[in-house]
Amino acid sequence: MISKPHTTYDSRKFQMFWISQFSEQLNEGFVFFYHGFPQLVFSSLGFPNEIGRALEDLRASLFNDLRSSEGAKRQQQRICGPGVALTFNFLVAVGIILTNKLVLGKVGFNYPIFLTFIHYVLSWLLMAILNAFSLLPASPPLKSTPFSSLLALGIVMSLSNGLANVSLKYNSVGFYQMAKIAVTPTIVLAEFIFFGKKVSFHKVLALAVVSIGVAVATVTDLQFHLFGACIALAWIVPSAVNKILWSNLQQQQNWTALALMWKTTPITLFFLVVLMPWLDPPGVLTFDWNFSNTSAILLSAVLGFLLQWSGALALGATSATTHVVLGQFKTCVILLGGFLLFGSNPGTTSICGAITALGGMSIYTYLNLQSSQQHPNKISPRLASSFPLLKSKLGKENGETHDGHCGTESV
Repeated sequence: MISKPHTTYDSRKFQMFWISQFSEQLNEGFVFFYHGFPQLVFSSLGFPNEIGRALEDLRASLFNDLRSSEGAKRQQQRICGPGVALTFNFLVAVGIILTNKLVLGKVGFNYPIFLTFIHYVLSWLLMAILNAFSLLPASPPLKSTPFSSLLALGIVMSLSNGLANVSLKYNSVGFYQMAKIAVTPTIVLAEFIFFGKKVSFHKVLALAVVSIGVAVATVTDLQFHLFGACIALAWIVPSAVNKILWSNLQQQQNWTALALMWKTTPITLFFLVVLMPWLDPPGVLTFDWNFSNTSAILLSAVLGFLLQWSGALALGATSATTHVVLGQFKTCVILLGGFLLFGSNPGTTSICGAITALGGMSIYTYLNLQSSQQHPNKISPRLASSFPLLKSKLGKENGETHDGHCGTESV
């Protein structure tokens, strides 16, 4: 009698076989989703195969660029130059001023720190969605940026934005703008002390004309409040440091605006929670959270995210001082726009001050453009030491330059 060979059932090999088959199918599905599916969509929409392939190549190129901090930085510089970033920031800033006036005035939401907290919570949620879909730009290696720099930026962000809203609550717009003027010399002095940046004499004169013009334009709207004045003074230094850190981290260490926001927002949220009991009145839970009020607050939060993003883009593309001048330009445009379009009468003194400030801003902009044309490829020694392959990369990209101006004429 012939006995049949005894076969044993190896469950482990069976499981490994099906796992490998499943992984292979999953990988094929992933490849189809990122390569075949978009091309199928393009062809179904009526695009010829050549156009569909070109659009798919463009999409794949953008996706691959987001996987490295250098590629993401190049995309940000290519898509959002100084003009686009400053215009974006200007439009969003005007929109959020009108919305916050509605929230703090008509809606009666008198909790400025909690309002800032809502802004940053929504910003974090939106960035978390981008991160889940792999659309958030990659961050540079953590070893290239000390955690102390990110911690300092998160702290000054909470102080700068939180104290700004508290200052607006207790002070008039004119007094708020007067305090804002002090940020300009603070930035120039701090950048000279810590980074060795120097400003030409002509730029100093232009900035002085801007500051005097804004002071004259807002002098008719000064209402003094002791607590509000203390808050405004306490806000000056964090505001200046906030702008300096945003500008330098992006220009020197390959951070993009969204990547830096993603890393620092949790720190900012923590310190806003710490500030709330000290600067916000009690009763936020008893506020009337009806649909109308909640919609206005959410609109303010969306604009807050766009303001933070556009401000970071502007600081990465230009400098801290230029961003402050943009804020003063916004003040003058709002004042003159109300006079020309809505018939408001701020007074002859305010109008003359606004026109003077706009003249100073025009001169400052002209001097910046002139210096950038004279030194188009100027790279600071600190930036060059941080990125030793920077010259070769720049040469391969047809002369495209990074925004790493930290030398004498960078402000």
